[in-house]
Amino acid sequence: MTSPLWRRLTPAAILLTGLALFLLFGLERYFSFEMLSRNHAQLTAWVASNSALAVVLFVLAYALVVAFSLPIAIIITPLGGFLFGMWMGATLSVIGATLGSVAVFLAARSAFYELFHARAQPALARFEEGFRRDAFSYLLFLRLVPVFPFWLVNIVPALLGMRLGPYTVATLIGIIPAAIVYAGAGASFGLLFDRGDKPDLAIIFEWRFLLPLLGLGLLALLPVLYTRLRERKMSP
Repeated sequence: MTSPLWRRLTPAAILLTGLALFLLFGLERYFSFEMLSRNHAQLTAWVASNSALAVVLFVLAYALVVAFSLPIAIIITPLGGFLFGMWMGATLSVIGATLGSVAVFLAARSAFYELFHARAQPALARFEEGFRRDAFSYLLFLRLVPVFPFWLVNIVPALLGMRLGPYTVATLIGIIPAAIVYAGAGASFGLLFDRGDKPDLAIIFEWRFLLPLLGLGLLALLPVLYTRLRERKMSP
């Protein structure tokens, strides 16, 4: 039996309301490199004294940032590297980002899938069928290549009928490389703050980082290309 419309829309409405309130009250001003620079000594001291609690709070905070699609996600992974070191920061970031992405996926699927599916044109329906067929590889590519908006990649698979399990695994794997790069950059924040410098997170778009990510993205598409070539050879 189909759930009532209000129940299907409620999760998405909560997430959209959270984003609207964040923007309305200008809360992004509390999540800047300047704010972090002014308070980094107190923050690192608190984390050192409350390590277990800090880990839990960081993962939950990251999940909420992603779930509400807040425009501060780019600073959270480097913050994890700064507070916990590169490897631990990257690990916690991947966990938090995956949890938040799953929340967005479930909310979008609940609220919009039936409406989207009902209005989809035949050509779009064929595209949906093609995406489902190799959804894991496509999503892995979209996650690995850091040029697609993260919030959009959270929503599109839900509208195209991707299953939750493959979505979760592809998301978790796909965000690991960029998380390591950003957490590694964040691990050096202490030295930058001491010198009065401002971090530059555009490093992800430097060719030394971007080319390996593009290479991994193309590797993710190899199963799709292999299947297509095999089918073409077998077709009369």
